[in-house]
Formats: sequence, C-alpha cells, structure tokens
Amino acid sequence: MSSLFDRHKAVIPDWVALYYKDPLEITHGEGRHVWDADGRRYLDFFGGILTTMTAHALPEVTKAVAEQAGRIIHSSTLYLNRPMVELAERIAGLSGIPDARVFFTTSGTEANDTALLLATAYRRSNQILAMRNSYHGRSFSTVGITGNRAWSPTSLSPLQTLYVHGAVRSRGPYADLTDERFIEACVADLEDLLGHTRDVAALIAEPVQGVGGFTAPPDGLYAAFRRVLDRHGILWISDEVQTGWGRTGEHFWGWQAHDQAGPPDILTFAKGIGNGMSIGGVVARADVMNCVDANSISTFGGSPVTMAAGLANLSYLLEHDLQGNARRVGGLLIERIRAACAGVDAVREVRGRGLMIGIELTEPGSDRANPDAAATVLEAAREHGLLIGKGGGHNTSTLRIAPPLSLTVAEAEEGAALLEAALREL
Repeated sequence: MSSLFDRHKAVIPDWVALYYKDPLEITHGEGRHVWDADGRRYLDFFGGILTTMTAHALPEVTKAVAEQAGRIIHSSTLYLNRPMVELAERIAGLSGIPDARVFFTTSGTEANDTALLLATAYRRSNQILAMRNSYHGRSFSTVGITGNRAWSPTSLSPLQTLYVHGAVRSRGPYADLTDERFIEACVADLEDLLGHTRDVAALIAEPVQGVGGFTAPPDGLYAAFRRVLDRHGILWISDEVQTGWGRTGEHFWGWQAHDQAGPPDILTFAKGIGNGMSIGGVVARADVMNCVDANSISTFGGSPVTMAAGLANLSYLLEHDLQGNARRVGGLLIERIRAACAGVDAVREVRGRGLMIGIELTEPGSDRANPDAAATVLEAAREHGLLIGKGGGHNTSTLRIAPPLSLTVAEAEEGAALLEAALREL
C-alpha cells in the first residue's frame, strides 16, 4: 500500500509545502502537545502556524462547536446569525476603532483581500503602499502586495504596489541608526516616495512580520507613518492575522505598540480567534466599510459553527488572561532561547515579543542567509520532540517559535532545552 506521503504527492500540487524530509502526520492533540500517526508525542511550538491560539482540544471550544453543530451548521449571511452578531459586537469593542463594522471571512488571505477592496473603493485608487519583506496571503491581490519574493510567484497584479522601508530593524541602510533616527529616516523615505506618486489608497503593514521572520520596527514607527498618511488622506490597514489576540504579550493588538496616532482605519484578523476553526475578518470604521456600493454576501464567512468557536475561544482567552501569560512566559522563554543560542556561531539574532520569537541563522561571521542551518535545526528539533516553524525574508533562514498562549513555565523550560539540543546539531 502506498504511503500517505506518496498519495499526497499524487494529488496535491507540488507548491503546497511540507515540513521535514519524512513529512509528519499529526493525528490528535491536547494542550500544548500533539501526537503523530506512530504515537509519538511532540511539544508544539508552532500551533498550526499560530492558529491553535489557546490549546489543542480546548474543552470549551470543542463543546461550543459540538453544541452548535447539533443545532445548525450553516445558513450563510443571507439570514440573521446570532453567534456572528455576538462575536462581531465583541470584536468591534476590542478593536479600538470608533463606530466599527465587522465582516467575517474564512482566512487571513480573504480578510486582507477584502481590506484592499475597501481601501481602493473608498479612495478610488489602485495604488497600495506595502512594507518590504511583508506577507499578506496567497490570493491574486495579496500576492501582488507581498514584499517577500519567496512567497510571491507572479509580478502580475491588479494593484500598483510601492514598497516602504522600516519593518526590518536590523537589516538595510538604516540598521545602524538609533531607534529615533531609524524612524526619522523611514518617515523621510515615505515622504520622498509620496512625492513621486499621487492618490495612494492605503498602507498595509504587519505590526510584526510573520512569514518575514517575526521582524518588527521600533515602537512608534507606524504612528509616525500615520501622521504622514493622514496629511495625504491615505488609509492605514493593520494586518493583525498573526499578531492579534494578545500574542505579543504587551498589547492585545500589534498596532497598539504604535498607538500615538490612534487606531488603524482598517484592521484584519484570522489565525487564532477560532483556535483552529476557519475564521478571518475585517474591522473598519463605518464610512469605510459601507463604501462598497454593490451587492455582496459571504457563503461561509460567519458560519454559525465557526462563530461559536470564536466566541468560546475569545471568552477563554480573556477570562484566563492569556495575553498576560504570553508576556510572562514569553519573556522567560526568549531569555532561555537567548541563553541557548549564546555561542552558536550561526545565530545572527534572537528577536520577538510575547510568544512570537524568531531565531535568524546566517553563515558564521556574515549576514548571508543560512537556510541549510534552519532546515537542520527544524529536523533536529523534531527528532528531540519539538515542533517549530521557519520563515524569513532571506531564504527562510529564521526559526519561528509561537506556542499556544496557555504555555506553562515548565513547558517553556522544556522547549528551550529541546531547542538547545537541536541547535547543537549545527
């Protein structure tokens, strides 16, 4: 009988990436652990790409899903949907956006696609500012604004995209500047760019770049950008697909590290809100959200089952202060990881905040990307019983650490020890 891997290759596109030389089939999970088809247990430090936000098989979420599925699974947005309205009310209140409206989708890609539709319709322009090294999804429009060439398969796009500097603090022409001077230089770059164009619709930016390797600018950069954007009437879209729901520990949303200029005009979210269920969405102030003058619905966005999961998951996250846990345990974890990386020549930088930590690997003594080292550590970590991710704008040479937000101190210590053992493989 053919292996599952052989069957996968026979029917799934080649460009659907799989981790590991011997790909892993995960059969079940509990808490911060998962098991493979051979019964081996792993400590999960990637959570389905930051999507298992709270814990695997969280009873509160599975119970809510089962109860809703027993009533009705699907109706579409053509009918009133109580769980959708209730979750929208909670998210609108948490967003910080005044007079907010919420539209649910099934993924972060679709959420960002919707945000781009809103911004271009509102501003009557197809020009978009995006950050270098960014990633916003795999649809035709979001690929067109992705500044990470490893994830952008085509230069064709319905949008004209201009890329802004500033999202990667430790690389590029301004890397040696102080934070204050770095922000000043990036703002000057933005001003200069806007002097050569007109009628830009929006700037879209991840407060912490996810696929880009958990890179981030100094706090306050996007507030400084916002002051420039406001003078030109340009909207600010904050892509919170990976930073939302308290993962950074310090704030509920990533944009709040740049809140001197107030909330964004549009905010997108996905990943963790459903703890694995397919939920994405857009929050925008009413005049922006309601600018679309054509009929529209969503067949699967706002599904009663996914909304029930979102409500249960959000309640658990808030009632158990998982944002605070991300700050406390994440602070411990990053220090343990820095200690584990000390003396490892291939480690260029350990960065991040909360439970969103990146380890950038380069060829020793240089800034040249080292994807082979990242692949080696990824494989070794699995062998030691730890699942992690990878990414980065320089040939996927950054290890990504993003456990569920309920991670315990003991599990953080265990994971750091396993990671240290994997790093010794270098």
